[in-house]
Amino acid sequence: MKRKWISHSDLSILRKPYIDREEYIDFMLFRKNKRPLFTEIFGPLIGLKEEWEEQGATAAELDFSAFHYRCPKVFSLPINTGLFGAPKEIILQETEDHILSRDGYGRTMRLIKESATLPLPLDYPVSNWDDWERIKPLFTFDDRRIPDGWLEKAKQMQEEGHIISVNIPGGFDEPRQLMGEEALCLAVFDQPELIEDILHTISETALKVFDIITMDIQVDRLFVHEDMAGKPGPLFGPRQVRKFILPYYRKVWDTLSDRGTQLFDQDSDGNMNSVIDTFLDAGINCMHPMEPAAGMDIVTLREKKGTRLAFTGGIDKHVIRRSKEEIEAELEYKVPPMIHTGGCVLALDHRIPNGTPLDNYRFYIHKMWQIMGRETR
Repeated sequence: MKRKWISHSDLSILRKPYIDREEYIDFMLFRKNKRPLFTEIFGPLIGLKEEWEEQGATAAELDFSAFHYRCPKVFSLPINTGLFGAPKEIILQETEDHILSRDGYGRTMRLIKESATLPLPLDYPVSNWDDWERIKPLFTFDDRRIPDGWLEKAKQMQEEGHIISVNIPGGFDEPRQLMGEEALCLAVFDQPELIEDILHTISETALKVFDIITMDIQVDRLFVHEDMAGKPGPLFGPRQVRKFILPYYRKVWDTLSDRGTQLFDQDSDGNMNSVIDTFLDAGINCMHPMEPAAGMDIVTLREKKGTRLAFTGGIDKHVIRRSKEEIEAELEYKVPPMIHTGGCVLALDHRIPNGTPLDNYRFYIHKMWQIMGRETR
């Protein structure tokens, strides 16, 4: 099938957020449970829009504006705490099947057309201290990380009830971008000081940025992207998280939380069960997308972690492409307990997979609202 929607932006979805910051923060911190929240986090995988178009989807269904969610208004401040000032990406080669490019890290990247929207690195810039010293200036503070006009926009969004969110690079993810997964996992034993210096440099830069912006605006949420786990488990265990990532997280989180930030949200796919407690100690109080296929059961986790951990996600994306009976069973198992405890924005646990019938997704949306309505009467 010839792809029409092939880029990340092509797959973006249109939602109509209307839950304001106070309600969302109270809900995620288990202070008030006014009404259940429900969203679509990521949207479709590449290829699904073409399938749905063949099945008669309307334009509004293809951009998801036809579907009703109850989700928060979020504004991410346009600041930079990670790689900054790097050369622009350049295309090295383009064929019918793939694109080779060089990205800001200096990596050679390969994108497989019509099956992926994100390129994968073929090499990495850092393998030792000398490599890190060469690229380190791209992670140090520069006042251009805070662009002109940011405050006016931030205050407007705050007045309109948006959650004000800031990002930091992942404690696992950023060293992985620099070194690659295998080299990083070896470096925790062979070059621990290198990893510590990478994270120390990033934390110092983030703190300088946050010192400036928090003088003028209240930050509500700290967000970090890790993607450090697969189905068998995470690539760092509790010991590595505690040694390397926890000090980095706490340095930033303690500073922001002292200034009124209340939510610390981590994005990681895969089975994170073995490191959740360590990340809770590091300050995390929200996680997503909670993939059931990787053993992340939000009902069981709520029983174990109580109000220490809020979620977004948790509904099995694979069930949605099966039968309507299985969809209903999945929702009946997970939705009522999440509604009654709060602290969970119900959603599919990642992108909607290919082979999901449009009629099944329509049924999923209808059944979700039906159960939420029934449980809140």
